[in-house]
Amino acid sequence: MYSALINTIEQLQFQNISEERKTTLQPLIDFIQEKTDKGENININFICTHNSRRSHLSQIWAQTGASYFNIPNVYCYSGGTEETALFPQVTDTLITQGFNIFKIADSKNPVYAIKYDDNFLPVIGFSKKYDSPFNPTSGFAAIMTCSQADGSCPFIAGAEKRIPITFEDPKISDNTPDQKKVYAERSLQIASEMFYIFSKIKK
Repeated sequence: MYSALINTIEQLQFQNISEERKTTLQPLIDFIQEKTDKGENININFICTHNSRRSHLSQIWAQTGASYFNIPNVYCYSGGTEETALFPQVTDTLITQGFNIFKIADSKNPVYAIKYDDNFLPVIGFSKKYDSPFNPTSGFAAIMTCSQADGSCPFIAGAEKRIPITFEDPKISDNTPDQKKVYAERSLQIASEMFYIFSKIKK
């Protein structure tokens, strides 16, 4: 992994995760552990309303965490209840925190390659609906990263498990002096929780 990203990872503080929050995260740990024990692929689809902020941060940090802890066969995806675009402050934040990101298609909904290591496939980041052909159609865990998506999607076709792990939307800081700080904090919170999850998996 890139040295700047390792520096960010080394600053993550699992001990600050509350016991209540650990209880919220436990069903995803159980899902990953069960699949690991069976030697099966671990498909995780992080879902939010617009697939523009929290779901992407969760997808990227989860894939990075799986690689960091050498948990095999983990494939992380993201989607929304509607398609918009990956918000630019998300990529700016991740670059600052050590990822290598480059645009591979430019449009109203750009497509990005997000790399945590030169020798691993990038995470492909762009906004899409949760049931996009890009995402798995069965046997996956649907992780609801915002309460709005959780409420508006009472049924996720093909999901083996549906797990709410919601985060406060950094969008509340858009166009304010605190925008960079809020996005950085949310990214690190999500990173800490995703890394905590994968640190608990026994191979």
